[in-house]
Amino acid sequence: MLSPANTNYYVKRKNVIIGIILLTGLLFLLRLFHLQMMDHTYKLSASNNVLRYITDYPARGLVYDRNGELLVYNEAHYDLMVIPHQVRDIDTTEFCMLLGIDRDIFETRLQRARRHSPFRASLFERQISKDTYAGFQEKLFRFQGFFVQPRTLRSYPQPIAAHTLGYVGEVGPEVVANDPYYRSGDYIGISGLERSYEEVLRGQKGMRIRMVDVLNRDAGPYMQGRYDTLSVPGDDLFLTLDHALQIYGEQLMQNKRGSIVAIEPASGEILALVTAPSYDPNLLVGRVRGENYRELQNTPTKPLFNRALMAQYPPGSVFKIVNTLIALQEGVINLNTTYSCPGAYFSGGISVRCRSHPGPVDMLRSIQYSCNTYSCITFRNTIDKPGFGSIQQGLSNWRNHVRSFGLGQVFGSDLPFELSGLVVSPDYYDRVYGSRGWRSLTIISLAIGQGELGTTPMQLANLAATVANRGHYHTPHMVKAIRNQNDTLAGVESQRNQTTVDPRHFEAMAEAMHLVVREGTGAFSRIPGIEMAGKTGTVQNPHGENHSVFVAFAPAHDPKIAISVIVENAGYGSTWAAPIASLMVEKYLNGSIERHWFEQRILEANFLNR
Repeated sequence: MLSPANTNYYVKRKNVIIGIILLTGLLFLLRLFHLQMMDHTYKLSASNNVLRYITDYPARGLVYDRNGELLVYNEAHYDLMVIPHQVRDIDTTEFCMLLGIDRDIFETRLQRARRHSPFRASLFERQISKDTYAGFQEKLFRFQGFFVQPRTLRSYPQPIAAHTLGYVGEVGPEVVANDPYYRSGDYIGISGLERSYEEVLRGQKGMRIRMVDVLNRDAGPYMQGRYDTLSVPGDDLFLTLDHALQIYGEQLMQNKRGSIVAIEPASGEILALVTAPSYDPNLLVGRVRGENYRELQNTPTKPLFNRALMAQYPPGSVFKIVNTLIALQEGVINLNTTYSCPGAYFSGGISVRCRSHPGPVDMLRSIQYSCNTYSCITFRNTIDKPGFGSIQQGLSNWRNHVRSFGLGQVFGSDLPFELSGLVVSPDYYDRVYGSRGWRSLTIISLAIGQGELGTTPMQLANLAATVANRGHYHTPHMVKAIRNQNDTLAGVESQRNQTTVDPRHFEAMAEAMHLVVREGTGAFSRIPGIEMAGKTGTVQNPHGENHSVFVAFAPAHDPKIAISVIVENAGYGSTWAAPIASLMVEKYLNGSIERHWFEQRILEANFLNR
């Protein structure tokens, strides 16, 4: 029989042992709780060993022209993905041979993927072609930790309209950080319509969860696909572009620098947007995009530069359209106002030369023969009109009229990277000359579209459309309609903009521009059977030969097309820009060209070496 002392000893010992067991059990429970509820490392590792999460990338929307001609579609390519934690005992020599890479590249990419996450999939090799994938797929099961992610890349059946369509590239870190939709390795529209309509074209990503066996082979969907989400393809775009006219315009501008912009006046729909030199949009697709982009960027002719939207030229004599309309609106001239032209405008020791033409000239003949003298007198009378308290007020009033034509500002259309051009304010001259140091004669070059003026080819085409519409224009745009996945077509409308000049003055201007082509400076470019109205321009270029400029619309009394053409370093507007415009108009309205000798002259011209 145990004594009370021994009994207490054994009771204490028993309690210590029980306490140790309970404490050990509690520690195990706490560890299990931590592993299951707090630390997801093992769960993630286990899941990634049996489950594969594959992003289901949607096909980007297709792009068609105004007549349903396919301009952009998608082709299948494949991205090779890697989960570093699963990569074990693979034959790297065979792996590298199949992909056409060396071992150093393999190790570098694998280390980069490990730094990103050992347990999550990372991009290892992008945009594997169908041919390479066909050979690699048969041996993929040998390379544990690697799997293929299907993707689509853009393809262009016609190598045209590269600047308008734009291109797609990989998202940058800034986009990933600021937009939760994108992850590293995703694609996004970089330029052109691909950029402007990114959210429309991209669609919606989905997710597929697949089970894999110990040999990295696909073992089917997880839970019968219960947790999968389907991708939603992007919506399709129907452009205002006429692909046949675009092709023809690019042919005419071969071996030239410049642009062609054609607009439907009644709607603001852009029928053709040509910038030259250009490039094949297929060059900026796939794995060769980076190398091709660098090569294009370093080409002296700057084929990546979108001259139609970003080049800014003094408008030259084309600007006489605007100045004359403002003068009519301000009442400083009427249709019967005449001035004599002695071959130049002389005032205050300044002379502005003018070409020989019949005189004296009225408003209509001043446009028909592009009289510099008439324009200079008219401009000065507009700025110095009695009633303005200062030259600053006179120029401000003139500037407001000019800007109502869409000049000196961006249209805010659906084409990105458009520049505004330049229409300076009185403050500029105050800074240069002092508030009392300049007058209308100081800025006389504005009368003939030179000096502190900058216009884009798009703005000049819109000017022609404004006269065609007798005083208003619709904001130029490139997308005509959007078709969603329910096959519903939604039209796109543009804003109507009214100038500050009364419509009745535009009737006289339209007639004057008709005279230009019928028997004036643009007579060389008359089109048999089509009455065209236009205005020639020759833009002074201090760096070489002058630029050839022409704007027009046709038919003169029922306009269907308005157009601007600029050919850099080509000389007179009547010699080169006007013929190109007339061929474009003939092609659009008639569907074919009858003046083959006329066409051949343009096709053979080369101004790249000037």
